[in-house]
Amino acid sequence: MSNKEVKSALKNARDAIKNKEFKEALKHCKAVLKLEKNNYNAWVFIGVAASELEQPDQAQTAYRKALELEPEQLLAWQGLANLYEKSEITDYKVQLPKVYEKLIELYESSDKTKCHEVIMKLADIYQTENNYLQVARVWQRLIKLKEGEGEDADKAELLELWQQMTRLLSDSMEEQDNETQQHLIVAFEKAMALTDNVPGEEHRKLSANYIKCLSQLPHEEGKLKVACEAMLALYPSQTDPLEILCAHYLKAGVCSEDAARCFSRLMELDPGSSLCQLGLGMRALEEGKCEDSIKYLAQGLKQMRSSLVGWCSLAQAQLKMHRYSDCVTSCSQGLKLGGSGDQALGVTMVRMRLVALVKTGDEQRADEALEILAQLSDAKNDPVLLCLKGRAYLQKGQVDLAHQVSAELLASHPELAESLALRGLVHLAQGQHPLAEQSLLQAVVQSPDCGEYYFLLGQLYWDMGEESRRDRSKAHTHLLKAAKLDPYLGSVFRYLGLYYRDVAGDRGRARGCFKRAFELDSSDAESGAASVDLSMELDDMDAALAVLQSVIQRATPGSAKWAWMRRGLYHLKMGQHPQACADLQAALRADPQDWVCWECLGEAYLNRRSFTAALKAFAKAQLLNPSSIYSLYQMAAIKQSLGKFKEAAAEYLQITAREDYVPALKGLGECLLSLAKGFLEDYRDGGAIDLIQRAIHHLFRAVELRPDLSCLWKLLGDACSAVSAVAPCRAGVLVPGALAGLQPSDKGHLLNQEHTLRVGERCYGRALKLMPESSSLWYDLGLNYHHQACVNPCVQMEESSTPILLEKALQCVKKAVKLNSCNHSYWNALGVVAMSKGLENYALAQHSFIKSVQVEPNNVVAWTNLGALYLKKDNIELSHEAFKVAQSLEPLYVNCWIGQALIAETVGSYDTMDLFRHTTELSTHTEGVKGYAYWVCSTLLDKSNRDSELYRYNIVQMNAVSAAQVALSKYTERIQTDPDTFIMLGFLNEHLQLKKQAVLAYQRAVELLQSMPSVELLAFSLGSYGRALCNTGQFEAAVRAYSSTPLEELHDLVGLALSYFRLGLIPESISAYEKALTVASGEKDKASILTALALLQHRLGNVDSAKTLLFKCSMLKEPVAESLLCLCALGLVHRDGTLATAALSELLKQGRATGGAVEQRCLLTCTLLALQGNYSGVQREASRAIHSNPGNPSLWALLSRLVPQYCPRKADGGATAGHVACLSSITQGKRALLYSGVNQLASGRHSGKDLSRNPLKTMQRAVLLCPDDPAAWAGLMAACHTENTACSISGSAPGRRGLEQVLMAIVSEKVRNVEVLERPLAQALEGWVLQQAVTGLTRAGHLEEAETLCSQVLRASPEHPAVVLLLRQVQCERLLLSSAGTALPASVLQQLSSTVLDNHTSVVAWHWLAEVCRSQGLLVQAVLAYRQSLQLASQLGLHSGKVASLLRLAVLALGPCMANFPGDEWKELVVEATTEALKLGPSPVALLLQALLQFSTKMAARETRRLLERLVYAPSKGYPETVVSVARWYLLRHLHAKDDLELMDTLVDQAKVSGDNRLLQFHARLTSG
Repeated sequence: MSNKEVKSALKNARDAIKNKEFKEALKHCKAVLKLEKNNYNAWVFIGVAASELEQPDQAQTAYRKALELEPEQLLAWQGLANLYEKSEITDYKVQLPKVYEKLIELYESSDKTKCHEVIMKLADIYQTENNYLQVARVWQRLIKLKEGEGEDADKAELLELWQQMTRLLSDSMEEQDNETQQHLIVAFEKAMALTDNVPGEEHRKLSANYIKCLSQLPHEEGKLKVACEAMLALYPSQTDPLEILCAHYLKAGVCSEDAARCFSRLMELDPGSSLCQLGLGMRALEEGKCEDSIKYLAQGLKQMRSSLVGWCSLAQAQLKMHRYSDCVTSCSQGLKLGGSGDQALGVTMVRMRLVALVKTGDEQRADEALEILAQLSDAKNDPVLLCLKGRAYLQKGQVDLAHQVSAELLASHPELAESLALRGLVHLAQGQHPLAEQSLLQAVVQSPDCGEYYFLLGQLYWDMGEESRRDRSKAHTHLLKAAKLDPYLGSVFRYLGLYYRDVAGDRGRARGCFKRAFELDSSDAESGAASVDLSMELDDMDAALAVLQSVIQRATPGSAKWAWMRRGLYHLKMGQHPQACADLQAALRADPQDWVCWECLGEAYLNRRSFTAALKAFAKAQLLNPSSIYSLYQMAAIKQSLGKFKEAAAEYLQITAREDYVPALKGLGECLLSLAKGFLEDYRDGGAIDLIQRAIHHLFRAVELRPDLSCLWKLLGDACSAVSAVAPCRAGVLVPGALAGLQPSDKGHLLNQEHTLRVGERCYGRALKLMPESSSLWYDLGLNYHHQACVNPCVQMEESSTPILLEKALQCVKKAVKLNSCNHSYWNALGVVAMSKGLENYALAQHSFIKSVQVEPNNVVAWTNLGALYLKKDNIELSHEAFKVAQSLEPLYVNCWIGQALIAETVGSYDTMDLFRHTTELSTHTEGVKGYAYWVCSTLLDKSNRDSELYRYNIVQMNAVSAAQVALSKYTERIQTDPDTFIMLGFLNEHLQLKKQAVLAYQRAVELLQSMPSVELLAFSLGSYGRALCNTGQFEAAVRAYSSTPLEELHDLVGLALSYFRLGLIPESISAYEKALTVASGEKDKASILTALALLQHRLGNVDSAKTLLFKCSMLKEPVAESLLCLCALGLVHRDGTLATAALSELLKQGRATGGAVEQRCLLTCTLLALQGNYSGVQREASRAIHSNPGNPSLWALLSRLVPQYCPRKADGGATAGHVACLSSITQGKRALLYSGVNQLASGRHSGKDLSRNPLKTMQRAVLLCPDDPAAWAGLMAACHTENTACSISGSAPGRRGLEQVLMAIVSEKVRNVEVLERPLAQALEGWVLQQAVTGLTRAGHLEEAETLCSQVLRASPEHPAVVLLLRQVQCERLLLSSAGTALPASVLQQLSSTVLDNHTSVVAWHWLAEVCRSQGLLVQAVLAYRQSLQLASQLGLHSGKVASLLRLAVLALGPCMANFPGDEWKELVVEATTEALKLGPSPVALLLQALLQFSTKMAARETRRLLERLVYAPSKGYPETVVSVARWYLLRHLHAKDDLELMDTLVDQAKVSGDNRLLQFHARLTSG
């Protein structure tokens, strides 16, 4: 190929590169190289193409080849630079600066612009590599290049280049070598020289940066000062040069005059500069101004915390000021900067820290000092450090080690002052004061300028005793010398303050010393507190407050307790209680265990009226200091103020038990008296008298201690006068003999009401001797006289003394009014006394009440008394207005309401009863109680309004009977001489079924009336008394009471007849009823008496006479329902369905029944249906009655009672009915709970099925609600037996064994306590319980215990066939077990048969005999026994007995069928028995027996499967699980025989859902076999 072809190929390669066809370009280049191996352009093009194809190694090789060929050509160098710039390979990056160097060399002569660009790139690389010297050299090369242009060089461009060079090199001064730093200085100087505007902003910035650069070069100190001076000359307001100079001086530790001027000048320009603060602080320290030094240094270090010199200087100043803790902190801060400062400063701070740690006096700090000393290498050779070590041992209490260090020091340095001082301190610690004095004196001689040694001597003399304290040449002189030598030692001034205060008595100087001590050491709480206390003593409160304010302002939370407490006490003294509380709370945050502070806080709360908070504060103080009487007293006083008199009295008693503290005795008396008044308001008179007696006792103790206090005598008078509100018969008070004026004076005497009041009179008189002008005492004395006058005359010795007492009362109250006419209570009392019976000065009373109202318009008592006065004078209108005003003033004041009720009663208003009721709701008042009770009794006696809305509201809705009975009980407790109230109370008690209380009330009324002339009222009371006695079963006493009456009233004759009947005297009862019949005037009364006579005739056996009398009742014009009820019951008892039906029909014609008659009619109807054999109708009739009366709980209870007897298959519904009755009525619920449990037993429930609702839990609740009901305990026994049976069936151990005899004993005990009418049923229940107990023992295998139990019962009741039967059953069971399969003798069977015949009414006995015959293989005899039981059940009308007999007979006959006996008689018997059972009602067992009969005859027949599936797959029927499980068993056998796997799987799934594990096991055995 020719040269032309080479050019063409290179052109093609260039074009391919332009078109980005780099591979094509490579081909052309390779073609060229085949011809010319050293073609420069071809190699360059290869490098470009390879570079673009990301083949850096080939590209580098190509460029290198080109460079070898022509090293001075730019093209290859440019390509190589581009390759290295784009590549991330490290080797390429390393070689790139060399390439740039070559390019700069080539561009210098050809292209200045390109050269400038390459230089910039090269500088960036060196800058990135931190190669600052190369950066400087490259940059200077660029500048020289620019300067080489001569006059064409732009000065601004040169200035910019020099500035850029300064910026590049200024950021890394620490990493530069000396040559680089010189280049930087030259750059700054050149730049500043090229700057035009001087002074100017650009020049100022360059100068500032230049000075900053020089400040980082210690060896350029001269240039730095010159530069700073030059800049200050040009720019005098700039702080930068001053700051740099100050920083230089600080770093060098220079505090010369020049440095001080520099610091001061900077302070003038920038007061907040930390540099000048530090510099001035160091200058002040050098001049000995430690306080100023600390202030400046602390301020400066807030901003320059990294200044080691600053921390060291601050520590020195603090050490000189004896602020050791602050010094330790400062040294620690400085030492944290270790490595960044001078080594000598670090050593200095370590030593200062050691000194500060040792002198803090803290044991923990001493340990820290010893640790530091252990780390120092020269600690054992330095005597100063050894002295510090010894003093550290002394702080820790290690005197022996300190003594050892002291001895070593003295041996090596006997003249060293520190050694002598250490020995003195050791002697001081050992208690050797003379030796300590000698050593310290020697130390003073060796170091006469050390104030600390003089202080230690002064302190030693102060501690040596009173004599050395008073010797001015000792303590005082040395302390003064110490204060002169070391004016910053606060402890010196504290001891001087103690000296001036305690010895010299100069409180002014003492305050000054304490103040100076506290100023020097703000942590010296003793000095601060003493300074404040002395200021307060000198009445300089402002100074004291100023100190407290300053302390509190800088105090941290939880500190400065003494300041907070003193300021709190100041506020408390000045009456500023909220501030006092806040300050005392802050004090307690500092020391929560200070009981004194708690007491002060309690006082502050108390003065602020925050009683609850005060109570808590005093309680805390009492807890911290249990011996404090004051805290306990204040707690009691606060509780007394809050009305918690009982708690207050208990705490007062604690105080009085310790000592005879008169305030506590007084408070105790007041509390007891207040409690007594509360008891009196609640009519608890007995408790009130006890409290009054105790109050008198404690107050008399106080009077004995302080007879000069009139308040104690007044309280004694109040306590004695309080008995006036109690009934005289209950007002006996035990009074000390000395107080009562009786002998012996050291014993108590029981005084009656009058004598107690007289003692109160004498107490008021004694108080008046002490305070004769006290109006309140005259008022109390007047009331006492009034109370004495109002005492029952029979108690007084002389009835004629009443007017005298009233006159005395009037004069005393007048005296009180004269002394204080502005007290409305005095005017009111004057009116009450003037209105009293015996004075009756109504004009004065009216005047007094009006004056009382004028003095106090909102005076409800005076208005009420004024209304009572007008009412007494029959002025109804004015009385009503007065009472109306009183009601408006105080709606809760009961007396004004009583007045309105009396007015309403007078005018015949319908609101009378409502008003009286309202008075009893407000509070108990005798007039209100009696009025309300009268209206309640009147309303109850009026039987014509029972259906009225007024009756339902006043009596039923407002619970009037209970409210009146409670109120009257309180009334009769206090007023026991009012027969009318006792009669009303007895009447109300009867209504509430409080029979015994009614007897007592009537008895008291009779006793009171026997001494009164009211014959009619006595007769009425005797009749009521007799009725109450009859109701409580005291029939003989009732007969005597009725016989005491004239026997002219119908109710007396009827009551007498009833009493005779209850006594069993039927002829006398009939005679009384016949006499009552002659007295009766109304048709209903006559019908009722005839009904009673009919019942008596029936009791005598005269059934026909009874029917005749009842028919006669029904023929009256106004027949009563009771006679028809009796007639119906008579028919039912004698099984006369016709008579019962007719009587019931007539009864139902009387209209819709209400109340208890609904249940009676439903019960009679159900009984009639049961008599007729319509058992399902019994349940339907009860359900129908409930449907008509769903809110009647009695009907729900009746349904629950009837279901298990007549419709046991619906026992779940019966249990629900019982639950509804429980929820509807508490009264019915107690009995219904028992019925519900019986239904649960009938439905087969137990805890295995339902843990929450099962018979056991239900019966347990029934026993809890009715513990005296024997039926409930019997039900519990049945429930336990059910649980044990269920456990036995499931295979688990019974958990309630051995309860049979316990429960039987409980039932027997409860049966003895039942009423006479219920005793036959209770005895039958007792027999059932015996049978249940025997059955339980037999099932448990305790046959011997069962036999013993039966024998015990027979010994008590030999003629008891049922028990004999039980005994024979147990004996037979034991005989069968012992015979081991041997047949019983015929004689035994004959004896068993005769025993069953003796119990001819027991169906269960025939069942048992049939079972015995079956066990002996006597199937025919067993069939006969079952037929006999069926016949007996039909005769007795026992539905359950008939069903049980038929099913047992079917089971008996099914046995031979299952065993494939020949003949059809057994099959026919099964069919007959089950068919009859199904006729009586649904019976799942009968259906199961039919299915099993079909299985035994035709196991594989389709009918067999149908019958079994009818039982298994009928969940809606609710068949018992036992029946369904048996049916599943046989159905599985049937399906297995048919090999019907699909139906077998369905049956197994259904068994899994039902939990029938027995079937699942059986299925597993069948499939595995």
